[in-house]
Amino acid sequence: MGKLSVNLCGIELENPVIPASGTFGFGYEFAELYDINCLGTFSFKGTTKDPRFGNPTPRIAECEAGMINAVGLQNPGVEKVIAEELPKLAKCFRKPVMANVSGFAVADYAYTCEKLDKEPQVGWLEVNVSCPNVHGGGMSFGTQPEAAAEVTRAVKKVTTKPVIIKLSPNVTDIVAIAKACEEAGADGISLINTMLGMRIDLNRRRPVIANKMGGFSGPAIFPVAVRMVYQVSHAVRIPVIGMGGVSTARDVIEMMMAGATAVEVGAANLVDPLASKKIIEDLPAEMAKYRIENLSDIIGIVE
Repeated sequence: MGKLSVNLCGIELENPVIPASGTFGFGYEFAELYDINCLGTFSFKGTTKDPRFGNPTPRIAECEAGMINAVGLQNPGVEKVIAEELPKLAKCFRKPVMANVSGFAVADYAYTCEKLDKEPQVGWLEVNVSCPNVHGGGMSFGTQPEAAAEVTRAVKKVTTKPVIIKLSPNVTDIVAIAKACEEAGADGISLINTMLGMRIDLNRRRPVIANKMGGFSGPAIFPVAVRMVYQVSHAVRIPVIGMGGVSTARDVIEMMMAGATAVEVGAANLVDPLASKKIIEDLPAEMAKYRIENLSDIIGIVE
């Protein structure tokens, strides 16, 4: 059997499969279905300084080869996440977890990251400057190199753990933004978040979700994700986490060949709650098919 382990920003993962934020709750919900310790780790639900109810409903809709969502970062706020959610997780997950953080001002990001950085369960801080589903924040920080770098510097000043900046595909030059984050001190980059999309209900003659536009995810965006992971991983010296339409073990291998050190699984978890578990189980056979002995050997192998 091939070796599945990889090293992500100095922390060893048993395998590179990471359920993506927003698709795996705070983990303990999925622990009722299977032992989530089989995962490399997971990125928990996007957390903000203050509680958020999120966007009006309807806010999720299926479409061909994917889905559109505009949940709007619904979460109980960082204080409750620390007081209530992390203790529940500690009962069923023994590995370091990835904390996903969003904000509406640079100070918000810094406050939330500083709080979560002190939690022993948190191994990495995944700082989301790429959410397309909220107004007055989120993606606005991820569309300009200077703004993304400003968030990165602010978070790095108040944290000790690896900071991974999550980037948006809804930009003209993803490489420039990634390099700005690296120069500002980021320890890693994760990409891509959802693409901005929209569908219209022909009978009702109005958008299918109340927010009108939302994040488009699922298998349809996989080629875009592979392209951007390739571009960024070959332009920076820090690790890249790839995501976007990943649904099979083969997708994981392709993403790693493009340059990803680890791979997040998003919408597939909402289609099949066992998706990440099945991908991990399928990896050894897929590795054997392509004569791969160690997954870490194929990271960025495509020139």
